[in-house]
Amino acid sequence: MAKSRSGTRGRRGPRKPVRRDLNGQGVAAQVAEPRERGAIELPSTITVKDLADLLDVNPADVIRELIKSGIFANINQGIDRETASLVAEELGFETAEAAPVGVAANTDGSSAETAPVSAATKEQLYEEDDPSLLQPRAPIVTVMGHVDHGKTSLLDAIRTTKVAAGERGGITQHIGASEVVKDGRHIVFLDTPGHEAFTAMRARGAKVTDIAIVVVAADDGVMPQTLEAIDHSRAAKVPIIIALNKIDKPDANPDKVKNELAEAGVVVEEYGGDVPMVPVSAKARLGLDELLEMINLVADLQELKANPKRPAIGTIVEAELDKGRGPVATALVQTGTLRVGDVIVVGETYGKVRALENAAGKRITKAGPSSPAVVLGLADVPQAGDILRVVDDEKTARTMVEERKAATAARSEGTGKTTLEDLYAQIQAGQTKELRIILKADVSGSLGAIVHALQQLSTEEVRINVIHEGAGDITDNDIMLASASNAIVVGFNTKVTDTARRASESEKVDVRLYDIIYKLTDDISAALRGMLEPEMVETVEGRAEVRQIFRVGKSAVIAGCYVTDGRIVRGGGARIWRGGRIVLTDRIEGLRRFRDDVREVATNFECGISLAGSNDIVEGDIIECFTQQMVSRAAR
Repeated sequence: MAKSRSGTRGRRGPRKPVRRDLNGQGVAAQVAEPRERGAIELPSTITVKDLADLLDVNPADVIRELIKSGIFANINQGIDRETASLVAEELGFETAEAAPVGVAANTDGSSAETAPVSAATKEQLYEEDDPSLLQPRAPIVTVMGHVDHGKTSLLDAIRTTKVAAGERGGITQHIGASEVVKDGRHIVFLDTPGHEAFTAMRARGAKVTDIAIVVVAADDGVMPQTLEAIDHSRAAKVPIIIALNKIDKPDANPDKVKNELAEAGVVVEEYGGDVPMVPVSAKARLGLDELLEMINLVADLQELKANPKRPAIGTIVEAELDKGRGPVATALVQTGTLRVGDVIVVGETYGKVRALENAAGKRITKAGPSSPAVVLGLADVPQAGDILRVVDDEKTARTMVEERKAATAARSEGTGKTTLEDLYAQIQAGQTKELRIILKADVSGSLGAIVHALQQLSTEEVRINVIHEGAGDITDNDIMLASASNAIVVGFNTKVTDTARRASESEKVDVRLYDIIYKLTDDISAALRGMLEPEMVETVEGRAEVRQIFRVGKSAVIAGCYVTDGRIVRGGGARIWRGGRIVLTDRIEGLRRFRDDVREVATNFECGISLAGSNDIVEGDIIECFTQQMVSRAAR
């Protein structure tokens, strides 16, 4: 690495430095007198892309140096001046301190205010401000947990008993966030509590939640989605509060829940851990005050603050196209104050705020930190998780949106996601120190053995980290968690749902399916050594339902089938599904339509199917036809 930095990659000769704002725009005239070769002025905060532009190097070089220092940042993430200076010095440049963020030098030496800039996470947003300007803000809470454990009931109980009074106090089901008041302090609850939405927003670079409440039913215990909620909260590094719901039921067993949580690595305070647990009953309205008090206590420990006097930065919670009002977005202001008339940039769209509405549906003129507000005036409908930011004028907004669209088009050419194919190259380049894996298996009993086998593969260069494991099919929720965490998805004796398959294609997430443990571990091990062999890629051609069984001779069996999906191909592989499980795998040897042998049968047609090596077929079975071909790893 040292040799590379001393060569031409790190610097490309003397160049006249241009100071840019954090959007990559030149905000001032070029410096009148050129500095020494490589001398760069650095603001207090700068994105990876802008630092690469200032140094005139590839952004991958900057990211590589950050990772060597233990900092995992994407191209649009902000870093502080000290970190940027270290990276620049490693690449062979001298650095100098620039004017403070938000102030740019004019040609006459005076200063001019520039538009404030959003970083990828709320912590970085707040670090931009002078500490003396920061004021306490309300915590933002997300409620997650297993189906039927009472998430919605708990939210409804809290909202109906602790509605905020006055202008900020109304609650409506049609806004993505709501406010309540406890002891004169506001608490904001996101009304999209599922961890799917939680992770989808994080996958887009937004970190909105300050506290995660995981609801567990006292009469049911820890369930698969409970574990998912815990894993999603941990991946986002969000403090957890356990809400032990349904404690009023006669079969409630709190001790059982605490033990199961401990087995999952969540040790409650009663057992000497650091995770608070509050017994509640949404139906009987028990423990609600205690839960709100705990939220305020955890919020106090985080010292949540924001600067209400700066232009607003926030995150889109939900958005839709209203026939009468046009694009309507629910924004959660995280710092600054959003006002009617402000020009805003949201993701790849922009507009001028025509109107603001609070949670009660009443028109307001401004929204401060930790305030949810409905925003009208955008040109297009943004996506959940997009960052909202106030800029100086519409010309600046238009330029920023055009640049973002161009950057999105450029990124689509290269996914930037972790795959087994490029893992070895990333290790060699110092870009990867941890391989994150989402693991799904057919039964929970297989998970422990697979996790243990994977952990044995960790090396000095890269550590294997299974950030989530569970039994069942691979779902779109697994894909979104992998996308947010830059992980790969590994399935053992399980399948990918149709929605998950589409999500993996759109999110460019690497999904691997195995039916033998040693093949799974061999692939991971080979990837770590850069020795992946060409692999057999499977394509599901179609499915047919067995309607009738015909016996020919003493042993031959022909299944009379109806093709429900895709096509059935003679010579293709066959998986027999019975009662939701695979009972055997074989090959389709014979395929007939009436008395004719055919090569394939399409959807909505009947056919006769005979297998090559088994006659274990019964009425009601589903025959899944698949084909396989050898594909180079680099070609995938």
